[in-house]
Amino acid sequence: MIARLLTFPLILVLWGFSALAMLLPALHALMLDDHSVAQAFFYSSALGLTFVVIIGLAMSGRQTGEATDIQHLGALFLAYTALPLYLAVPFYEGLETTRFLNAFFEMVSCLTTTGATLFDNPGRVPEPLHLWRGLVGWFGGLMIWVAASAILAPLNLGGFEVTASAEPGQDAAGFQRFERATATKRLHQMTGALAPVYLGLTAVLCLLLMVNGERAFVALIHAMSTMATSGISPIGGIHNGAAGYGGEVVLFLFMLFALSRLTFSADTLTTGRQSLLEDPEFRLGLLLVLGVPLLLFSRHFIGAFDVDEMENLSQAVGALWGGMFTVLSFLSTTGFESQAWEAARGWSGLGTPGLILLGLALVGGGVATTAGGVKLLRVYALYLNGRREMERLVHPSSVGRATAGSRRLRRQGAFIAWIFFMLFALSLALVTVLMAALGQSFQNSIILAISALSTTGPLTQSAAEVPIDLLSMSAPAKLVLCAAMVLGRLETLAIIALANPGLWRD
Repeated sequence: MIARLLTFPLILVLWGFSALAMLLPALHALMLDDHSVAQAFFYSSALGLTFVVIIGLAMSGRQTGEATDIQHLGALFLAYTALPLYLAVPFYEGLETTRFLNAFFEMVSCLTTTGATLFDNPGRVPEPLHLWRGLVGWFGGLMIWVAASAILAPLNLGGFEVTASAEPGQDAAGFQRFERATATKRLHQMTGALAPVYLGLTAVLCLLLMVNGERAFVALIHAMSTMATSGISPIGGIHNGAAGYGGEVVLFLFMLFALSRLTFSADTLTTGRQSLLEDPEFRLGLLLVLGVPLLLFSRHFIGAFDVDEMENLSQAVGALWGGMFTVLSFLSTTGFESQAWEAARGWSGLGTPGLILLGLALVGGGVATTAGGVKLLRVYALYLNGRREMERLVHPSSVGRATAGSRRLRRQGAFIAWIFFMLFALSLALVTVLMAALGQSFQNSIILAISALSTTGPLTQSAAEVPIDLLSMSAPAKLVLCAAMVLGRLETLAIIALANPGLWRD
């Protein structure tokens, strides 16, 4: 059965799985006696499965060659652009009070694990539609887990170009002498290896949230959105939940999976280090998670000293925890706020530290994880290069103390990381200019651009002094944000690789 499915195009297989997934919200709506929503999902599922079966039967008699890596990359791009058109159909039909463009925006936001929503009031959206948003975001996280090792790693994209010996978008020359698994077989193997881990971690997290007092439905959505780093919530955020600080501790531990792929798999090693404590991404992520809150805590502590609140130790500990949780949440591009974040912000009378959240989202999480942003490995490569250049300023004739891998990381790797950073900056400037031209203020344009390109949708509600009303934006502005979210998820180098005609030659 699986071998037969592998003979069909990847986009068709993803379409079929999406159609099957619609049966879950249909069943949930039926249990709630919401027959209109149940019919919307059931009929959409039936139509989608019929379409897949018809196309599959039409292609079953054709002799097609084995799909290449670049063709799978094209299918991945098509999944982020065309598949949301189908995913939006039951959302549009079930809600009945919105335009199809808004439903399409929601599905692009969920599939790219951005998590930006047009509906500020969660009560406007029925529970089955919240479940569908969570499922789409969860499926998007699994898709990027598998695609990172099966599609992006062989093409040296998605952060792997920093440590690879080949050019981005091309195979390493040293591996051309050896026969390796085909792209389709790698997809099968990686899905079989990672899907049970992804599903198991989500189930464990959901169970732990329920143990801490969260309602089962809310716990499931928060568990799926944490593993996918989408930040989707049916109640407007975890600070409105019933799990309390115990739930935040559990979520904090599971958000660590977004700092490095070594936390859950060793199939793609970005460095030669097998130990998690020796992984530069994980160590840099922990440094930010501990360092940034301590700096904020120091400023708050001095401010509290000035107003004679030194004795309020419990509030100080709460403010420190709120800073640590929120920093990790935005560094992993999840976007959840701690219950103590408000206390951390107002403890010493400081304003909204939106610039700090924007910077954390720009840095992002680890390579080949569900997190977005520039990625920690690229930042580490630029750091190594900068440190070495400073050493040469002091001792021009010095010889660097590094292995071949580290030397490659701080030279060619830093060069490619700098190229990506410049492409990211140009994309950020372009999206900012477009959003400003379409009626947004300069501050809101920057926040919208960063939230879309870093796939951190909750920034639109947390980084600005006044939450941005996405629903009131014009249709062109929403389409620009959709394009920016796809660009932020696939990254600029992957889009450039798709546009290279030389890679499509048979």
